[in-house]
Amino acid sequence: MNYTLNQLQIYLKVVQTLSITKASEELNLTQPAVSIQIKNFQAQFEIPLIEIIGKKIYVTDFGMEIAKSAEGIIDQVYAINFKTMAFKDQLLGRLKVSIVSTGKYVLPYFLTEFLNTNPGVEISIDVTNREKVFHNLENNEVDFSLISTDVNSPSFEYIDILENDLYLIGNAETAKRNPTFSLREFNNELPLIFRENGSGTRKIMENYLKKQGIHILKKIELVSNEAVKQAIMAGLGYSIMPMIGIKNELKSGQLVIIPRSGLPISTTWKLIWHKEKKPSPVAKAFMDYIIAKKDEIRINHFNK
Repeated sequence: MNYTLNQLQIYLKVVQTLSITKASEELNLTQPAVSIQIKNFQAQFEIPLIEIIGKKIYVTDFGMEIAKSAEGIIDQVYAINFKTMAFKDQLLGRLKVSIVSTGKYVLPYFLTEFLNTNPGVEISIDVTNREKVFHNLENNEVDFSLISTDVNSPSFEYIDILENDLYLIGNAETAKRNPTFSLREFNNELPLIFRENGSGTRKIMENYLKKQGIHILKKIELVSNEAVKQAIMAGLGYSIMPMIGIKNELKSGQLVIIPRSGLPISTTWKLIWHKEKKPSPVAKAFMDYIIAKKDEIRINHFNK
């Protein structure tokens, strides 16, 4: 066997994502580079690691065993590096965070200084929906998660880091068409655009409509905040969206806030973790950093 650490990392990422494309994006490599390394890695084994059927990747039982071993080897390498850096009084390790999709507008500002101060820390971010975020926490797959909805479980602890306001949004033309937005107008003119099931924004939106006595018959479901935003700008309909992800479009006039009773809805971005999880040195350092710096970051980057 003559495989490299780089091959192990690439193979493990392909197994985790079940996609050459996604693996290449997360590793900042080209698709051909990932494909070549996977081919070279496979050539060292007589038994298939993965199978491609109808353009889909399936990991064989043997491939799963190799993936587990690869993960163990990589963890051991990090452990060795950590001990080396520890003797130099430097922080080293991986920080794993899962965030809801609109969290990508928030988390980077809470990471920049921490990562610049601790160059030995690597970050892994899983962008998903609220349901998967809690799944990741419950299964001990991440150190922290970032959400903007309530935490209704005694299993989790959290830090409030930033306010989150949601408004009814349309484009300039659709906003002019139905200024009162009655139940009839929502259902007969243009649809409301929802996020997918499991999304925190969808849950907030459904709770608001229920309180307003609005039952939506005509709706569109999309799987990301960006897709919803693009659909609204194209004049496809309306949606309730967090301000954090649409500031530039509001400034440019591509999107418009539509006043309505009960809006905006205010929630809070929270950094949450499982209370029974023992934090790694990196996780503990990040938690301390957030507590110390959250107000400064909010003032410098979000109160504008």
